[in-house]
Amino acid sequence: MTLGQLRALLAVAEHGGFTTAADHTGMSQPAVSRAIAALERELGAALFVRHHDRIALTEAGRRAVERAREALRHFDLIRADVAAAAGEITGELRLASLPSATGTLIARLLRAFTDRYPQVKVRLFEGVDDDIREWLRRGAAEVGVVTLPAPGLDTVPLSTHDMVAALPSEHPLAERRVVRVADLAGQPFILTTAGCRPLIMSAARESKARLDIAFEAGGPAAILEMVAAGLGVSIVPTLGLPAELGAVVTRPLEPKTTRSLALAVPSLRDCSPAARAFLDQLAASPRPPDN
Repeated sequence: MTLGQLRALLAVAEHGGFTTAADHTGMSQPAVSRAIAALERELGAALFVRHHDRIALTEAGRRAVERAREALRHFDLIRADVAAAAGEITGELRLASLPSATGTLIARLLRAFTDRYPQVKVRLFEGVDDDIREWLRRGAAEVGVVTLPAPGLDTVPLSTHDMVAALPSEHPLAERRVVRVADLAGQPFILTTAGCRPLIMSAARESKARLDIAFEAGGPAAILEMVAAGLGVSIVPTLGLPAELGAVVTRPLEPKTTRSLALAVPSLRDCSPAARAFLDQLAASPRPPDN
């Protein structure tokens, strides 16, 4: 079993095919296929099921991928830790972000980080809150933007911002300066499937308001489009809201509801030098004003 074989295994699992894995590893497609075949022979089990147009991990493959990811993480840490002892930050930073946070909060941190540590390769990918927590758990991401609270993770505060009511511009509630959470009861409600969901449901319970959930959608952009179409009302974070909302208006909520974001790692003690440096970059950067 070689490091090249383990890297090929992870690449095929993450990218869903031998050709795309080859593109991301710098290996040829036949070399990736040979590496996986040799690994399967050594382990005595099939790691992938080959279908006509796709491949899927077997149960043995899923377990092998988890162990391979951890083994390669520790191997890469040897090199990164030795370099860090000599005052040099190298390696790779796998960073997962919420779409609403990438441009508003993470981009400025990444610019400062890459300027300071040009030898670190950064991989940035986006997902909803549940995705990011799972990526952190599996080791697919080293640092992730999560909604607080985040039990089981070590966190560094990133931003706190308001949640607001999102209404069609012609809706009767749009005439008010402030909208009570209780006022949204009985209205067709568009509920997010992302990290804000627990906050919204908690605010409704505290206001003794029963939300009439008519639709569910993932990101704020989809929710705003549905609100603009007159399909219902919603509650969204102010972070990442576009300057022009078109046929949508937002109003402050009563009682005030906020969302807090943080950078999270599985363990501050065991994170890589690059991940630690990125967290330190956050601590050294001026924080945007909370709202």
